[in-house]
Amino acid sequence: MSDPKRPPQPPALSPAEGLGMVLDEHLRWIGQWHRAAFYREGQGGESMSAPASFAAWCAAARRDDLAHQPAVEKLATVHEQMHRQAKLLLMKAAGGEPPDEDEYESVMGRFEEFVTLLRRVERAFGAAASALDPLTGLRSRRGMQEALEREMNRFLRSGSPFCLVLSDIDKFKSVNDTYGHDIGDRVLSLFAAVISRGIRSFDEAFRMGGEEFIVCLKETTLDEGFRVIDRLRADLMDTPIPLPDGRVIGITSSFGIVETQPGVSVDEMIIRADKALYHAKHSGRNRVVRYGADMPMGDEAAPAPAAPAPVPAPRRTAPRTTR
Repeated sequence: MSDPKRPPQPPALSPAEGLGMVLDEHLRWIGQWHRAAFYREGQGGESMSAPASFAAWCAAARRDDLAHQPAVEKLATVHEQMHRQAKLLLMKAAGGEPPDEDEYESVMGRFEEFVTLLRRVERAFGAAASALDPLTGLRSRRGMQEALEREMNRFLRSGSPFCLVLSDIDKFKSVNDTYGHDIGDRVLSLFAAVISRGIRSFDEAFRMGGEEFIVCLKETTLDEGFRVIDRLRADLMDTPIPLPDGRVIGITSSFGIVETQPGVSVDEMIIRADKALYHAKHSGRNRVVRYGADMPMGDEAAPAPAAPAPVPAPRRTAPRTTR
């Protein structure tokens, strides 16, 4: 039995379904805020609080493992800043001090930025339906399992091996924290471009989410795959990323690679590649670790032996950010 004193809870929303409701509620909210700030001495009922639909939408994004996507993180940040500024101005208005022009423009600037980002995320969901990641242009994890199972079936029929590679951009969180999500998005786009030009047209690459990617190298042995991915790793390290102030930063990535074996499923290959990636991360980063060659097969905890030394990076105009 429901509690009559408890306020009604917002409905559970999927990320795709909730965006329209979020926009509609915020359009109503900004009208309420105007009236409260300029005509009602800060009093406006719901004006002091953010609409509940955005919190519900964020909860749905967490359930669907989308909360750490850079675009979603930035949307949440702008939302929080917008409502904090708006609430402070309502408090001032309640004390008899209506917003001045600069304060008003600050809130409206955040509102316009929020709506723009909201529309961008809405378009991204449309692109996701086509199994393409809108930021990087790579295929998303939607449909990835089916594509990898097709390659496994081809291996079972023909015996031609293939490799799976898991990669993770080193210290990506520090890039976002230091330079902001716009630069983080630029890093992800550049990394995807390096992958695309470093593999053959019939190989496949997917963005798993966040800064994690998976590559399927077809008709490739473990040693052949290592050479391809190590060249890709060096290419990434030697590709500086320009900042708006003229400086550049460099990034690196760690990789775990595994070759298919009879009786080993796609899911088990991904687990093994993840173990190899773990060893790459914990043995210095910026390296490629081969499962079964650079680490004991089945081992999960011991540090991996050092892989071949990476190519030295050229001097930068600013220190490289690696992790």
